[in-house]
Amino acid sequence: MEATAIPDANISSDGTLLVFVVHVRGQQVQCSITRGALEQHFWVPAGASTARLLKALADGNNRIAAVVERKMLKAPGESIALNERDFGH
Repeated sequence: MEATAIPDANISSDGTLLVFVVHVRGQQVQCSITRGALEQHFWVPAGASTARLLKALADGNNRIAAVVERKMLKAPGESIALNERDFGH
């Protein structure tokens, strides 16, 4: 399965989530990733700007898309919310 993130992502009003859409198997899936996950697993400094969060999303696209794909297999058709635990080993 190949997933691609749409580059048009937004930060939530409270600044805790980055919200984006992923295309998987011809479907659009609404996704979000916590700021904490980006800080812990994608080298984003605490309090980073929106531009830095978006860069981390783009740079980590393959890893993030892989987690989205796995979660989508468990719950097809549902939005996907990613957090720190999704990237731990």
